[in-house]
Parts: sequence; C-alpha cells; structure tokens
Amino acid sequence: MNRKRISLPLTDEAIADLKAGDGVLLNGTIYTGRDAAHIRMAESLEKGEELPIDIEGQVIYYVGPTPARPGHAVGSCGPTSAYRMDRFTPMLLERGLKGMIGKGSRSQETVDAIKKHKAIYFAAVGGAAALLSKAVKSSRVIAYEDLGPEAIRKYDVVDFPAVVVVDSYGNNQYAQFAHDED
Repeated sequence: MNRKRISLPLTDEAIADLKAGDGVLLNGTIYTGRDAAHIRMAESLEKGEELPIDIEGQVIYYVGPTPARPGHAVGSCGPTSAYRMDRFTPMLLERGLKGMIGKGSRSQETVDAIKKHKAIYFAAVGGAAALLSKAVKSSRVIAYEDLGPEAIRKYDVVDFPAVVVVDSYGNNQYAQFAHDED
C-alpha cells in the first residue's frame, strides 16, 4: 500500500487532500485521550474553562497505553473503540480539533460533524499495539495524571501508520465496505 506522509499538526490543505481509504504515515505530535479524559475536557468546557491542551489543528489518539519497557517511549498502544468518544467529538471539533485516531465506526452525528468542521478520522490497526508503539519516539503526561493510562499524553511520532476512515467530505470507508457487500 502506498502511504502518504503527513506532518502534524494537520493543515486544512493536508486534510482536503486525504480521501477515505488512503493509507497514511503520521509524523509530529499527537495527543492521547480516552473516555475519562474526554469527560474531564467536556466538564471543563461546560464550566467555561480552558482545555489543558490547545487542540487547534491537533490529533487525539484514543488509546490507553501500557507502561513502557526500558529503552522504549511507551508500551503497547493499540487503539480503543472510537464510538465511545462520539458524544464529545462535535464539541471538540467546534474548538479546532482536526483529527482523531481510533478503531471502529463512528455515529452519523460524528461523521456529519467531521464533514462540517473539515476534520478527519483515522483508524489504527487493532491488535497491532506492539507495532504501533515503535512509531512513538517520546511520551509525556500533559494533563490528568491521576487517570493513569487514560491521562492526556503528548506523543512524538514518526511514521505512525493509519488509514483514513472518514474524510473531510463525509466519505466513510466503513459505510462503503457495507454498501459494497449489498
């Protein structure tokens, strides 16, 4: 598979060039966050508080990594099911989030929000956590340290492999697969 190298943070031009089904290699900074971190971010926004990270143009990876082995930046770091973050995604996209990495399908409301805000949803391969961890060159906790593996971390990644599932035009690779089987 030919993969497009993408520099992070995401630009509108890079996003516009990506289509559902494209393989990518992500390079730069991604932030991690799962359910507990998303709940805290939503609570902050509801109180009128700032988020602990500037999400403008950023990518959030839905992951809860295992502890790093000596000499590694992170342990296994496979994606978690993205649908669990769907109730928070539109509010984060409204505030400038441009990309998400997870596994599995997204709700229609989330797909519509991705299209509206010209963002993108990438899938990482579930079951390949050890392989994915090799692309993470550094990791540090940025916020919510008390959440352990669900804390927000900053990852610096080199050639992190993913596939565009939902592009900024609303094309959904999973829906296309389902339609192709009809």
